[in-house]
Amino acid sequence: MTQLAGFGVAAISVVRDDGKLEVMAVAGSDEARTQLAGTRTPVARLEREIEKADEWGLLRFVPHERLDESAGDTWGWVPDITPLAHEDAWHPLDLLIAPLYDERGRLRGTLAMDLPEDGRRPGLGQRQLLQRYAEQAGRAVITALEREDLAHRVRLAEAAREVVRHASAQLRIDGILGDIRDALMAGFQARGLWIQTLDEDGQGTGAVYAADGGEVALTGELTRIAEAAARRAWDGQWVEIVQRGRPFGPSISTEEGERILAFLDGIGVDSLLFAPLGAGPECLGNLVLTRAHGDPEWSSVESDAALDIGRDLGRVILNARTFEREHQLVEELQALDTYKSQLIATVSHELKNPLTAIMGHLEMLDASPDLTGTTRSSLAAMERGTTRMVRVVEDLLLLSKVGDPNNPVIPAPVDLRRIIDEVVDLTSVAASRKGITLLVDAPREQVCTVGDREELDRVVANLVSNAVKYTPDHGHVTVRLATCGDEILLTCTDDGLGISAEDQDHLFAEFFRSTNPEAHAQPGTGLGLAIVLRIVQRHGGRIEVESELGRGSTFRVLLPAAPG
Repeated sequence: MTQLAGFGVAAISVVRDDGKLEVMAVAGSDEARTQLAGTRTPVARLEREIEKADEWGLLRFVPHERLDESAGDTWGWVPDITPLAHEDAWHPLDLLIAPLYDERGRLRGTLAMDLPEDGRRPGLGQRQLLQRYAEQAGRAVITALEREDLAHRVRLAEAAREVVRHASAQLRIDGILGDIRDALMAGFQARGLWIQTLDEDGQGTGAVYAADGGEVALTGELTRIAEAAARRAWDGQWVEIVQRGRPFGPSISTEEGERILAFLDGIGVDSLLFAPLGAGPECLGNLVLTRAHGDPEWSSVESDAALDIGRDLGRVILNARTFEREHQLVEELQALDTYKSQLIATVSHELKNPLTAIMGHLEMLDASPDLTGTTRSSLAAMERGTTRMVRVVEDLLLLSKVGDPNNPVIPAPVDLRRIIDEVVDLTSVAASRKGITLLVDAPREQVCTVGDREELDRVVANLVSNAVKYTPDHGHVTVRLATCGDEILLTCTDDGLGISAEDQDHLFAEFFRSTNPEAHAQPGTGLGLAIVLRIVQRHGGRIEVESELGRGSTFRVLLPAAPG
C-alpha cells in the first residue's frame, strides 16, 4: 500500500471480541507505528463516523469537516502536515478507510490509509487501485483471523481433552486440580487459576483450590459473590469476564464487579474469566482463570471452551464427591464391624468364665447321692441349657477370631483327607441314630492345602453336622474330596430339607436361621455357615451352594492346593 498505492501510511486493524478495533500492523512511518500499534478503538465509534462517509466501492471517505472534534484523539495519531492550497487537498484529519467484512457480513477489520504522496485526496484511478488492495487485504485479514480462531480451538480442545483424560481418573478434588493445572494454564494462556467448590447442599463455603497449591485468600464477601454468580451463570449457561473498562455480565452486578476489580488490583491481576461448574441442574462451583496486564483479551472461543470444561469438571467433581461419600461410608461400616467384633469377643469372653464355673458346679451336684429324681431332672435341664450357651459362646469367639483382619492365618500344610475321616468318625454316631448313610469319596493319599488345621476342621465339621442335622431319617450324606488343578474341591451333599432361593441369599449371614419351619425347629445359633464362610475366605478359597427346597443341598468349598 505504501510503496505502490501512493500513500505514506497504511494500517490494518482487526475486530476483537470485546467490540474494539485493535491495530495489528502499521507501515510507512515509524512514528505512526509507535503510536498506533496495539491501540484499541470502539467499533461503535468507527461505525458512527462511517455513517457520514462517501462510499467509494469498498472504501469510505470522511472529510475532516464531517468528523467529530475529538476524532484525532480517537484515532491515536494525526500527521503533522500543512494542507496544500487546493480544493482537493488532503487534510490531516481526513479519514480514508476500507471496512473488511466476511461472508456473513460481519465486520472483521479495517484497512486505513493516510498521507497521500501528492497531498491530494485520491482521484478515480487511484481509488480503483486502492479497491483492489482493499479486496486483497480483506481476504488476508479474514484468513489470518480464521487461522487464529482455529489455533485457539485446537489448543483449547487439547486442553479440554487433557482435563477429561486426567480428571476422570482422579477421585479427590485437590488431585483433580493438580492433574489439569498445566493443561488449563497452557490452553488458556492464563497466569493463574483456582477452583471454588460449593458445599454439597449448595450453600455456604466449599473449598478453594489454587493451581500452585497455595491458599486463595477470598474474603467472606467475595466468596458469597462468587457463589451467587456461579449459580446464576450455571442457570444461564454463560461465562463472565471481569476486566476494568469492560461492562459486567448478567451474573455480576456493578457493585459486585467493582469489589472484584479491587481484589484483582490487590493481587496484580488484570482480568479474569469466570466459568461455572455443574452437572445437570446443580451448580457445584466455579473455575477462575486470570491474566496480567498486557496479556491478550479473553475471546468468545475461550469462553465457550471454558463453559464446556466447566460441565466436564462438574461431572468429575460430582463423581469425586460420590466416591468420598462412599469411602466415608465404608470406613464407618468398617469401624462399626470392628466395634461389633470387639463387643462380641469381650462379651463372649466374659460369659465363658462364669459358664465354666456353672458347668463345674453342676457336675459336682450331679455326683451327690442325696438328690431326688425331680432335682436331678432340673440339674439335667440346667446342664443342657448351659451346654448350649457354652456352644454359642464358643461360636462367637471363633467368629470374632476368624473375622479379625489383625489375626492372620499362620500357614502350615493341612491334610484334608485326614480331617474328613476324623469328622465323619465323630458324626457317625448322630447319623446312625437317624439311620442316615454317611459316605466318603476321597483319594487314599493325602490331599493337602495350606492353613490353620483347627479352622479347616471346623469348616468340615460344620458342613457335615449340618447335613446330618437337616437330613430326615434314613437319608444319605456324601462327602467328596478331589484335586482340580491348583485347587482342592470339598463337596458335602445331602438329600435333606433343602434351602429356598430366598433363604440362600442370606445363608451365610450371622445369626440367620432358615424360614423353613422344619429347619427352624432344629437347634442352632445361626453362626455355623457364617463361620465357614469367613474361614474359607481367609484361606483364599470360596464356597458355593446349590439347593432346592425339599430336594437336598450341595455345598462346595474350593481351597488352594498346597504347593509341591
